Amino acid sequence: MEGMPSALPDGEPVPEDGSLPAPALAGAADRPLGFYLHVPYCATRCGYCDFNTYTATELRGTGGVLASRDNYADTLIDEVRLARKVLGDDSREVRTVFVGGGTPTLLAADDLVRMLGAIRDEFGLAADAEVTTEANPESVDERYLATLREGGFNRISFGMQSAQQHVLKVLDRTHTPGRPEACVAEARAVGFDHVNLDLIYGTPGESDDDWRSSLEAVLGAGPDHVSAYALIVEEGTQLARRIRRGEVPMTDDDVHADRYLIADEVLGAAGYEWYEVSNWATSRAARCLHNELYWRGADWWGAGPGAHSHVGGVRWWNVKHPGAYAGALAAGRSPGAGREVLSEEDRRVERILLELRLREGVPLALLRSAGLVAAGRALGEGLLEAGPYGEGRAVLTLRGRLLADAVVRDLVD
Repeated sequence: MEGMPSALPDGEPVPEDGSLPAPALAGAADRPLGFYLHVPYCATRCGYCDFNTYTATELRGTGGVLASRDNYADTLIDEVRLARKVLGDDSREVRTVFVGGGTPTLLAADDLVRMLGAIRDEFGLAADAEVTTEANPESVDERYLATLREGGFNRISFGMQSAQQHVLKVLDRTHTPGRPEACVAEARAVGFDHVNLDLIYGTPGESDDDWRSSLEAVLGAGPDHVSAYALIVEEGTQLARRIRRGEVPMTDDDVHADRYLIADEVLGAAGYEWYEVSNWATSRAARCLHNELYWRGADWWGAGPGAHSHVGGVRWWNVKHPGAYAGALAAGRSPGAGREVLSEEDRRVERILLELRLREGVPLALLRSAGLVAAGRALGEGLLEAGPYGEGRAVLTLRGRLLADAVVRDLVD
């Protein structure tokens, strides 16, 4: 699941009215605008999760009625209206909307539709807007999905993680094997244009055969998009504590690399093409446009507790706790906890960090002299494609994708 990391960075204060520096809106008409809507609720706490999410037990007594799931949609709609005020006469229609969590589908389907409706009312949606929600396979049925589709959602992302029960158990996932695949069929039946399945590889106790069987289950379900992420064990999570106690083994980087190669082989043979290091799609139309906004440094407003936003080189983030978030909006204040204004150098480095992960790569013209030397070395080591390099772009090879973080570190020098 996309989620919002639980730790917030430091930054300067956000004005109470949420106003942005004037330069942030300069040239806005030339940049796509998206919305990320964060729903911070989960039925249970997954052992590997470090996102800004809360179960009912964790919220009890800490946020009162303000943190209630029942009125969350109204609270989030208040932030959408704040966004309209802050962006003023910005005439852009919204190109993408992505509802993530947490588990957005713990809210009533009508609530998600109302949240989308607020964006439509305040900003307008582009005629070909991509509208996605994440979903837990056990928290939806065909009627729920039909309500979303009728309400304007046209893309859905199901958290599958694995097809193996023993792997799901280590991850503390609650769905039963086979349910995510059934969800794909139900989403297709009610008219969803695009469906994604999310996978995690490298879970302690997972074998190569387990991973291959999960990939085969995905292919059998027939989504047009697949995301596959290496399990990252975050400090402070239940899984990290279990590993430290020796209850489950830590998975090493070589196993992660092997699993990635298996994924690329199996998905590639079935007609899925990688377009970002961890994402494969059956066509350009099947790519996740919202994530491409992130990777290409476009503008997006993140609404919800702990959500991050970026407009015109200004990045800000909201207070984490649902009660504090709702309280700020109820008092007529921005829920922003801090912000930073990116320098030209910050933005150059971020472009390299993000765009190198894309199939189209990053222009060599963005690199400084040391980065250009590093790029030449990476080319010689088979980490960058020769053809695109000759045309002025750094594009990762398959081996380069395995070492993407290291390649990026060298290129940003």
